[in-house]
Amino acid sequence: MFSYHEQLTLRLAAGLGEVDEATRTRHSRFLLGKQQPDGGFAGREGASDLYYTSFGLRSLAILGELHGSVAEHAAEFLTTRLAGHESVVDFMSLIYSAKLLETAAGIDIFTDASADWRRSVADTLNALRRDDGGYAKGPEGMASSTYHTFLVLLCLQLIQQPIQQPESMVTFLLSQESDEGGFREIRASKRAGTNPTAAAIGALRILDSLTEEIIDGTLDFLVDMQNDEGGLRANTRIPIADVLSTFTGMLTLTDLEALDEIDQNDALTYVRSLEQDNGGFFGAAWDEVADVEYTFYGLGSLALLHVPSHFTLD
Repeated sequence: MFSYHEQLTLRLAAGLGEVDEATRTRHSRFLLGKQQPDGGFAGREGASDLYYTSFGLRSLAILGELHGSVAEHAAEFLTTRLAGHESVVDFMSLIYSAKLLETAAGIDIFTDASADWRRSVADTLNALRRDDGGYAKGPEGMASSTYHTFLVLLCLQLIQQPIQQPESMVTFLLSQESDEGGFREIRASKRAGTNPTAAAIGALRILDSLTEEIIDGTLDFLVDMQNDEGGLRANTRIPIADVLSTFTGMLTLTDLEALDEIDQNDALTYVRSLEQDNGGFFGAAWDEVADVEYTFYGLGSLALLHVPSHFTLD
């Protein structure tokens, strides 16, 4: 049984396989050039970190380039971070990066880890559980986060650890739904957003708790997020589309078998407009620098718009 992230990787790889070779080669070269001397990947400034390394490796994996010395070098970086005390985002980045290396290159960075490392990671994550059933962003956080609840769920799934009281997690996620459709990031938020909506729907799918009413409200919300640029916006107060929201929104629509609810040709035109001649993608029309994170979202968006109709994981 494939985890959510494993299914996503396979789906995006299949979609990119339908994209022209020149495009794949251009972005592969861009990404390979972004690997740092320590084997990791960095953001727009600073040293390599787990977050950006995850995006670099995810992008190379769906392009079929995560193997050989590139993978070995990345494993060296990840191994140096095994003893660190990481945030939920970095835990997720580390675990998923390790899973990618194991699947794509046969490299297991946890070979020498203690036998109970999975249980230890699960205990650390579960310490972030709050009374409402969700998970906070960090130990000091009081408010549960839709996005971080989704991340914890994904991480526990990847390390094959049980979900404690899944029904209370569902209760929290449903409490985040906006009356106008879509989902909020935290309870105090005044409006729903594309990205927390994607997180909520992803989690509810894993927990087998989607209803037709939720689906209908989500579709109405996401369709309204597509603007004249062709991409999707983060929320109703932001007029400009971005490639992150475009990717997460289209992924959610794909999961709900409703990608045809938006204009896919306009979406493709928008994503291509952010593509750079030397590889990489800008994050939005305002951007001036391509980085590995937005490049993953750009590649992922292209893949979703090219996934073969006959593609199946069966």
